[in-house]
Amino acid sequence: MTIHFIPNILSSKTIIAILVVAIVWGTTFLGIKIGVETVPPWFVAGLRQLLAAIVLFPFLIFTSNLKWIGWRNFRIQLTLALLMLVGANGLTTVAEENLTSSLTSLISALSPVFIFVASMAIGMEKFTYRTMLGLLMGFFGVIFIFWDGIDDLTNPNYRLGLLILIIAIMCWGLGTIYTKKINLQNNNLFLNLFYQFAFAGAIQLVFAFSFSKDINVSAWSAKSIAAIVYLAVFGSVLAFFSYHYLLKTLLPTQVSILSYVNTIISIFLSWLILGENISAKFIGATACIISGVFIINYRPGMLKYSSVQKYWKR
Repeated sequence: MTIHFIPNILSSKTIIAILVVAIVWGTTFLGIKIGVETVPPWFVAGLRQLLAAIVLFPFLIFTSNLKWIGWRNFRIQLTLALLMLVGANGLTTVAEENLTSSLTSLISALSPVFIFVASMAIGMEKFTYRTMLGLLMGFFGVIFIFWDGIDDLTNPNYRLGLLILIIAIMCWGLGTIYTKKINLQNNNLFLNLFYQFAFAGAIQLVFAFSFSKDINVSAWSAKSIAAIVYLAVFGSVLAFFSYHYLLKTLLPTQVSILSYVNTIISIFLSWLILGENISAKFIGATACIISGVFIINYRPGMLKYSSVQKYWKR
């Protein structure tokens, strides 16, 4: 029985989607930081989304899926684009002009707290002390990782970046809850994302030309441009498709917990690429975060796939 038990927990598609969101979005903090080194942030965000739309365009034509989605779905996709791409992704990119990628990943780990509280307020989640304990364990675990760098918040530029990032987190949380709340019956995620990317890219490029102080394309480095391409193909197309797929199968709070994993991966890449040391604090924080994730996700019968399906039918 044990041999057949584990595959029934989650489908292979769900597992792959979880891995993509966890790993790819764990690299985006570094990717954004590399991008904004020489490219104005709104250009990084706008070009990222526009390139993502361009990547999807031939695929949709080849599969005969490029079509009008109707006014109702169009309004929904524009709302999601404004919240999750222009608001959350765009403002996070702007914030990283003043914040380190590691600090950005730390603050972004607050998103599960906001999503849980907001979901509870509209009746999508029920308050339990166990769930709150798990959220707090994960949050304090992340803080423990960056404890030595908290003094950076005394910098006024960091405070501005922090304020922008908090707004970005709120936009992301609202977009996540809105996606689950509307329960749109449209399985063509690539088509929906095409509309989102195209609209967000256009809006962000308007912001780029309007708010960028110095537009000097010749100063844009090849490394920054490569980072934008990576963010478009992997961080937008692949990861957003996986994220929206997960929102159809898991609770918003469960999906948002991946932000903790993103943070760990971001720190690991800092060690791998920048040569930063992984201290005993990091090991202790990792244990705390993993424990918090398990506490939040655990429900009686959750290891049975049939029970998960019944849960969503209620």
